[in-house]
Amino acid sequence: MSKKIAVIGSGPGGLAAAMMLASKGYEVDVFEKQSYVGGRNSAIHLDGYTFDMGPTFLSMPQIMEEIFQAAGRNVNDYLDLRRLSHMYDLVFNERTVSMSDDEKTMKEEIERHFPGDGEGYKRFMEDTAVKMDALTPLLQSKMDRFSHYLRPDVIKALPQLSLGKSLYDVLASYFSADQLRLAFTFQAKYLGMSPWECPGAFSILSYMEHAYGIFHPIGGVNQLSQAMARVVEEHGGRIHLNAGVKRLLLDGKTVKGVVLENGETVQADDVVVNGDFSYVMSHLVDEGVLKKYAKKKLAKKRYSCSTFMIYLGVDKKYDMPHHTIIFPEDYKLNVREITKDLVISDEPSIYVQNASVTDPTLAPEGKSALYILAPVPNNMSEIDWDRYKKQFRDKVLQIVQEKTGFKDLEKHIEVEKIISPKNWEEDIYVYKGATFNLGHQLTQMMVLRPHNEFDELKNCWLVGGGTHPGSGLPTILESARISVNAIAERDGRVAHLPHNKEWEEAL
Repeated sequence: MSKKIAVIGSGPGGLAAAMMLASKGYEVDVFEKQSYVGGRNSAIHLDGYTFDMGPTFLSMPQIMEEIFQAAGRNVNDYLDLRRLSHMYDLVFNERTVSMSDDEKTMKEEIERHFPGDGEGYKRFMEDTAVKMDALTPLLQSKMDRFSHYLRPDVIKALPQLSLGKSLYDVLASYFSADQLRLAFTFQAKYLGMSPWECPGAFSILSYMEHAYGIFHPIGGVNQLSQAMARVVEEHGGRIHLNAGVKRLLLDGKTVKGVVLENGETVQADDVVVNGDFSYVMSHLVDEGVLKKYAKKKLAKKRYSCSTFMIYLGVDKKYDMPHHTIIFPEDYKLNVREITKDLVISDEPSIYVQNASVTDPTLAPEGKSALYILAPVPNNMSEIDWDRYKKQFRDKVLQIVQEKTGFKDLEKHIEVEKIISPKNWEEDIYVYKGATFNLGHQLTQMMVLRPHNEFDELKNCWLVGGGTHPGSGLPTILESARISVNAIAERDGRVAHLPHNKEWEEAL
């Protein structure tokens, strides 16, 4: 008889797990509280305009390809991927630097703006290729016992972890110009962290973009979620929308299924949790059941920043890059205000996606769908966003119009939507509005992060940004592969291991 698995949440981790499990013959039901699939990787539709709610960068496509292969599918049958060789523009007060995934073009751009630092780029790419090779097995394997630190692949990776160095420190060994260092460390924002605190191992983030490229699927990155949902259903899995889970069904500390908000009880042999980790453990599990991750202890964990989102449908086309990042004059102050002072910055950093230059499906002809993001403190700050939302929105748009080619933007707005940190928490069920989940400090990584096979509840598995290996689409997909492989191996079914099977044989 086929085992039954309930998946809580249809974010990319939950959908990836569901489609791989369904392809292996498990009876899979995905329960989604919202009326749409995708979680933070879903689409927003407004009067003929389409926006990605969350992720807009698709990198490391090989991971996505392997996930689909593990489910017996070819991702290219579902997604039309476009590579963005001109990856993004970085806007500083006195210059704009165009970042490319072509090594020759990139080196020339660096020399044009920062003479003498081109050679540092070459060294960075060569050294980080070695680091990436060493760290990849750690990102693709369970890390739920301290004995795993003694695995051969982990011992090999230790010198590459840059222990004791921040991400900024690591980049300082390659580039003399501060702005160039920032150009290769701003990716710490993907983790919701400061580059001056983010572990140096995460220099692989910028390397991944430059080495493997950045892609845009026609229709938006949300199409990845749509594609995975299709594969789930093709393999007989069921996706239930508007079907929120009220609580885990427990027998002591063994999960037996889920109880839905409509009162229905669904029995399951295993439950895969893709909902925001801290939200789920503080809302779907009764007080007193958990010890390590009890409500009071969850509140003391360190969390990523939040994001202030503005989605604009405008009645013109802008001749601007697909991606633009605007740096404030004092970026370090801005980061400190976001992560430590927990106040609204007078001069925020801003990201603008102008995807309509690549993708004509996102807006009516002659018009554009613009996505604007400003990192802000999470809701530990207790900022009253109802009070400050309009003021901050105006400030962000003013900076965009002054510093970039998006001139007279306000005059061309047809539709607009804002998601504030308050909305992230109250409407999208993100704990404290921390968009990038638990922080990625060394004290909350690998074995010290919530385990894929959740150690406080039996038959409970975690996928998504709140477990190992962490947040970001590629790593979220890896979390699904790790959990699915562990379930399959337990049940004597074929696992789809990546390229690090030697440690499994050593255990």
